[in-house]
Amino acid sequence: MSTVRRVAKNTLVWFFGDIVGKILSLAFVIYAARYLHAEGYGILSFALAFTGMFGILSDIGFYELIVREVARDKQKAGKYIGNVIILKSFLVAIMFGLLCATINMMNYPSKTVELVLILGISIAIDAFSMAFHAIFHAFERMEFISLGKILKNAMLLAGVFIIIYGNMGLLAFAYLYLIGSLFIFAYSFTITAMKFARPKFEMDKRFCKWLIKEGLPFWASSVFIKIYYDIDKVMLSMMVGDVAVGWYSAAYRLVVTLGFIPTAFIASIYPVTSRLFTSSKESLKFATERAFKYLFMIGVPIGVGITLLSDKIILSIYGEGYAPSIIALQILIWSEVLLFINITLTNLLNSVNKQVVVTKVVGSMAVFNVFMNLLLIPKYNFIGASFATVVTRCLGSSLLFAWLMHSEYAIPTKNILDIVLKVGITSFLIGIFIKYLGSVVIIPSILMYICLIYGMKGIDDTDIRLIKQILTR
Repeated sequence: MSTVRRVAKNTLVWFFGDIVGKILSLAFVIYAARYLHAEGYGILSFALAFTGMFGILSDIGFYELIVREVARDKQKAGKYIGNVIILKSFLVAIMFGLLCATINMMNYPSKTVELVLILGISIAIDAFSMAFHAIFHAFERMEFISLGKILKNAMLLAGVFIIIYGNMGLLAFAYLYLIGSLFIFAYSFTITAMKFARPKFEMDKRFCKWLIKEGLPFWASSVFIKIYYDIDKVMLSMMVGDVAVGWYSAAYRLVVTLGFIPTAFIASIYPVTSRLFTSSKESLKFATERAFKYLFMIGVPIGVGITLLSDKIILSIYGEGYAPSIIALQILIWSEVLLFINITLTNLLNSVNKQVVVTKVVGSMAVFNVFMNLLLIPKYNFIGASFATVVTRCLGSSLLFAWLMHSEYAIPTKNILDIVLKVGITSFLIGIFIKYLGSVVIIPSILMYICLIYGMKGIDDTDIRLIKQILTR
């Protein structure tokens, strides 16, 4: 199978798994939010964000490192996963200890503390599952990752119906997450051992030191990204209250759900771009430029459409009780549009062993985001947190582009301006169409956008040739 076809196949598999998983996850969120109401859902959102921030202590960059290195040499899979699991055992113990100590010092109600501790166990189990997922990713067998996502989200959705039917309360959601994590761990371990490599549990001290050294920049990036993603909810909970967290999280969850689109594509090309760094830098530059173009062409019209339809989206999904979430969604969607751009550039940096640059960029974003939240939340509540998120991602985009344009992989300025102009014009026209005709024209709007972008030669001969390679055996 050619590289183009393999990337296309893995993108579609990841996309399918993510979209089904996101639909199931979104259904779970809708029923959970309606059952718990804004205050209860705000408590659950806080607990998930809080444990998630500690969860990053359980993986110091091992996932990205395994994918990159095993993609280059698959014979080392068993050694990598065995040593990583041993290291993770120590990290998970430290992580859970810190989690327990921190939540008990924060004077939260006992029910919230118990919720956090149970979810903390779930996060610890997920840490081991991710090591196996990295092997699936390195071997470019995305179907196993996708199936795992679908199974876990299906379990969560089935569980929420049981909770609602039995009126089991907030704490039952924590146990539901725990059961889902245990199931995915068993699934991931079994598939890895049967199809790819049996873990070699022989601790190689020199190799472990190298893993930690190389993984630390990836880990630091994950820490800063987690802070960027979740600190706003924690700060809202502490500074304003759980109702504001519920309104903000309702919009934020919808926005984050769209991340499966760029993630599916980038996840598919990461093993490929990692290999291209050692075999053909020209091909790597070409792949980066095309990835930027395609994700920009997809992201901007999505931003326009959701901005115009946000009221219908929020009210139809969550109900009148979440009406304040409408303006948050209109603002936050543009942070996700910027993600479509940023993820291409961070993929390039990780592929060329420049993960330290990514760490510096996301570190700057995390610090800036905390500052902006401190500045805006007291005066503008969750709307201020929404603006802080978008402005912070603008900072990240600027820093990443500054690196790209001064590197050997720089995209010609005329190519960037060309695609920005064409996508901007077509998205504006589609926005007018949606504004006056409403949500009933979503499918016609998509078709019209494709025709307009093709008519303006946004899709060129190279794109058509790539499409033919995908469709032709």
